[in-house]
Amino acid sequence: MQTQSTAEPTRTETTPGMPAVEIPRGTVVLAATPIGNTADASARLVALLEHADIVAAEDTRRLYALANRLGVHVGGSVVAYHDHNEREKADGLLDRVEAGATVLVVSDAGMPTINDPGLTVVRRAIERGLPVTCAPGPSAVLDALALSGLPTDRFCYEGFLPRKHAERMQYLRAMRGERRTMVFYETLHRIAESMDDLLEAFGPDRRMALCRELTKDYEQVRRGTIAEIRDGVAADPPRGEMVLVVAGASDEEAQAAAPAALSVEDLAVLAVDRAREDGLRVKDAIAQVVEEHPMADGTLANRKQVYAAVLEMRS
Repeated sequence: MQTQSTAEPTRTETTPGMPAVEIPRGTVVLAATPIGNTADASARLVALLEHADIVAAEDTRRLYALANRLGVHVGGSVVAYHDHNEREKADGLLDRVEAGATVLVVSDAGMPTINDPGLTVVRRAIERGLPVTCAPGPSAVLDALALSGLPTDRFCYEGFLPRKHAERMQYLRAMRGERRTMVFYETLHRIAESMDDLLEAFGPDRRMALCRELTKDYEQVRRGTIAEIRDGVAADPPRGEMVLVVAGASDEEAQAAAPAALSVEDLAVLAVDRAREDGLRVKDAIAQVVEEHPMADGTLANRKQVYAAVLEMRS
């Protein structure tokens, strides 16, 4: 287990009209930026933009545009930190952190590392024992999930759907039995094809929501069945950035999608073969085989029943 080292003492900065904000020294700070509505910027983000020693931005032009909208002067040095250079830049940024600097990492919108750069510097900071913290804020994933009306107690974020039809269908078929609410990103250029594939993979009646332009003036949430949303996309193609929220599988759908469970007799045959090939005791082989082949509902077969089946085979 790794325990993060404690950051150096903080310094408190004040901005007129804003609450006092502590700026942690010798720390990497991942800060969420607005996903559409500039007014969602937090007081911490504003203070960090003004007082961080270094701002590592996915797109420096967008960073300065955001700062202008916020009326903020970026006080530290600004470096480009994106998908194509984050590995080579990470250690240089962390050298500055080790020397006591506050390094702020921001993406174009939302939280760094969530489909955006930032993961490399976090992993390297952990490896080097350097502090990392977050200034949380807007999240398209959580906004869409909350607005969808679908269950939020268990969900999985799956990022962008695969670009190619064959890969997308293979991926969606593998998700048929997923019981958690699923959240995907999609672009306007592929939304029609993706809706066709969702319909084919999950059927027409699964509930879903298509959320677009979240927090912006033209925010829209379309809720209904996959068939209804698919027809709506065909009749009125949505524009802007989209998040798709799809209901998880029902018990019946999950069972239908689950691979067929092996019978006790099948498990007994596998256990005998495993014991012979690997030089194991039969009981140890049974334990391994039972763990590797759960039943359709996720439970494990009764080992005593499998052992009895082995004895029956030998009699």
